[in-house]
Amino acid sequence: MALFTLALGGFAIGVTEFATMGVLPNIAEDLLPDFASNPAKGIAQAGTLITLYAVGVVVGAPVITALAARVSQTTLAFWLLGAFTAGSLASAVAPTFETLAIARFIAGLPHATFFGAAALLAGRLMGPGNQGKGIAIAMSGLPIANVLGVPLATWIGQTLGWRWAYVLVSILFAATLLLGLRFLPRYPGDATLSPLRSLASFKNIRIWIMVALGAIGFGGFFAVYSYIAEVVTRVTSLPESSIPLVLSAIGIGMTIGTFFGGWMADRNGPRAILLSFAALIVSLSLYVTTAATPAGLIVSVFLVGFWFSALLPAVQSRFIRMAREAELMGSAITHAAFNVANALGAWLGGLVIAAGFGYLAPGWAGILLAVIGALLAILSLSITKRDRHRSIDTTGIRLP
Repeated sequence: MALFTLALGGFAIGVTEFATMGVLPNIAEDLLPDFASNPAKGIAQAGTLITLYAVGVVVGAPVITALAARVSQTTLAFWLLGAFTAGSLASAVAPTFETLAIARFIAGLPHATFFGAAALLAGRLMGPGNQGKGIAIAMSGLPIANVLGVPLATWIGQTLGWRWAYVLVSILFAATLLLGLRFLPRYPGDATLSPLRSLASFKNIRIWIMVALGAIGFGGFFAVYSYIAEVVTRVTSLPESSIPLVLSAIGIGMTIGTFFGGWMADRNGPRAILLSFAALIVSLSLYVTTAATPAGLIVSVFLVGFWFSALLPAVQSRFIRMAREAELMGSAITHAAFNVANALGAWLGGLVIAAGFGYLAPGWAGILLAVIGALLAILSLSITKRDRHRSIDTTGIRLP
């Protein structure tokens, strides 16, 4: 039940983060008065909601995680779930586009720290040698949200109004908090860890290479996903009712990919990162060349979701190892990078759409971002290999 509670928290986060993409046209039509006259410009402007949520995640990751360095990870999870509930309710009742934008930024603040704490708690529950699987379980709610929660929230948003999608999210967070109070074990905090000590890992250039890897490389997925609703209706010429089905195809791919990625990460993390990046680039290429047909759209978005999610456990495990004693910071920074990618992908996708290149153009931007991420992965792994060789040369002992 403790593991289920952590996964449910990830499920709720997945719905609040990705449901905006499914109801983006509905929000734009309701809150932007010029949408009817220029839909492409309106969609691009509404895409800033996705960007602002991601910016909130990036701001909250180092700030909240550093301030909570000594706090019990369980207690921290409770406070963050309460903040999620409040931010989602504020999104549901926002009267204007500007107030909704502020609410989405605030709702994003607890995101990375919660996932960081959840991943570490799941790792403790799973036991030694199963960190990748623990991360996969904590993260599993995120892709499952794309199978069930996001399509449901999108359908509710289309049927009852987009505000009800955020009401659903509030209920999910409140339920997770209640389950957490009942079932999560109370692990003590680390009284020796100070905010400054938890930030010390940022002095290491190797951490910044990994941050850039996540922030840029993951953006290939978000460049596509942010505007998938428009591709379904305007490029593939499917009815609006098909959007939840396409989102489910992405979610199924993400769910299977998450567990496959956890299995790969526990066996050979570097190989998992390189294989996943290569396959993600191929999948994005398939998307831009076949998404105009229904079959091509379904198959390609499934593969994009699969290989994107397969990356996450290996990358997060690497972050945690590199951060050493500041595990929570290392775990949280993965999700900060993840959401820089969200902001970057949504921004670049909106840019190429607004420039008139069409609704499939974000896929080309996504390929570029994924290629850069793969090159950064090669650089990071090469530096690690060099460091190990230097250690052997000077001490005769191979580093673990």
